[in-house]
Amino acid sequence: MNRIKPKKLNKGDLIGIINPASPVSDFNRINKSVEYFEKLGYKVKLGKNIEKQKGYLAGSEEERLYDLHSMFEDNEVKAIFCARGGYGSGKIISGINYKIIRQNPKIFVGYSDITALHLAFYSQTGLVTFAGPMPAVDFYDSVSPFTEEHFWNIITTDKPIGKIDNPKSEDFIFLSQGRSEGKLAGGNLSVIVSLIGSKFFPDLNDSVLLLEDLNEPPYKIDRMLNQLKLAGVFNQVKGILLGNFKDCIEDDPNKPTLSLHEVFGSYFRELKKPVIYNLKHGHIKDNLTIPFGLTVKIYSAKGLIEIKESAVN
Repeated sequence: MNRIKPKKLNKGDLIGIINPASPVSDFNRINKSVEYFEKLGYKVKLGKNIEKQKGYLAGSEEERLYDLHSMFEDNEVKAIFCARGGYGSGKIISGINYKIIRQNPKIFVGYSDITALHLAFYSQTGLVTFAGPMPAVDFYDSVSPFTEEHFWNIITTDKPIGKIDNPKSEDFIFLSQGRSEGKLAGGNLSVIVSLIGSKFFPDLNDSVLLLEDLNEPPYKIDRMLNQLKLAGVFNQVKGILLGNFKDCIEDDPNKPTLSLHEVFGSYFRELKKPVIYNLKHGHIKDNLTIPFGLTVKIYSAKGLIEIKESAVN
C-alpha cells in the first residue's frame, strides 16, 4: 500500500469533529473545545450526528459512517478530530468507503478505541494518521502545554519531526537492546488484538509496533501479548515501543499476580529486537502525538526515537 501524507493545517482552516465510538456524556466539553480551537484561529464544523446516542454507542453505524464520510468528502474540512474513544470504532470499519479516504487524504486524529480506524486506514489506504489528543478528553479543560505543543507542531509544519523526547526529558527504559527502523503502527493493545484475523489487521512486516492500554490487569495484558506472539506479530516487527499502561494493575490484594514489568520482561527481554518502555503516550495528560505510517528509527540502549521526515505536506 502506497503511503499518503495529508496536507498540513494552517490558521483559518476548518476542523471537523466527529464521534465514531462512544457518546459524549457532557456535550459542554465539545463546546469548550470548539472555543479553544477558535481562539487559536481555526474554524470548526461538528458532525451532523455528533450528539446521537445508542446505548454505549454514539449513534447507529449508519449515523457514525455518515459523519465520517461527509467530513472526508467536504473539501473545506482540512482535519478531522474524533471527540473521544470508548467503544464502537471497530463496528464501522467494514462499512467505510475507503476510496473516499484515499481520494481525500486529511489529518485524522484520535487514540484509544480510535485505534481500529487507524489500523483500517493504514491497511486499506496507506494514509498517515495521528494518535493524538481528542476534543472531549484533552481539549475541553486546561490543556497540557506539553501535549499542546507537540500536537500542533506535528500537524502544522512540514519540517522533519526529529528526535522524540518524553516530557521533562524523562528517560526511556530499554527491555531489549538493538537498533532498527520501520513504519510506525499500532495503538491500543485491546483494540489491536480484536482485529487479528480480519482484513483490517495490517501487514506489520518491517514495522515498529506501538502498544498502550488502560484498566487491564496484568493477566489480561499477558493474554493479549500472547495472542500477538501466537499470531507471529513479534517475529514480523522490527521493534516495539511500549507507551503508557494506565491503571493496569491487579486491584484485588488477595489475588496472586505478576507485575506489569514482569509480564513485559517475559515477552521482550529475549526478543533480540529493540524494545523501549516508558514512552509517554496513551491515556495521560502529558501525551505524545504518534504519527502512524511514518518511518521511525529506534536505538534502545541510547534511548533514541527519531523520525527524520514530516508527518504532513
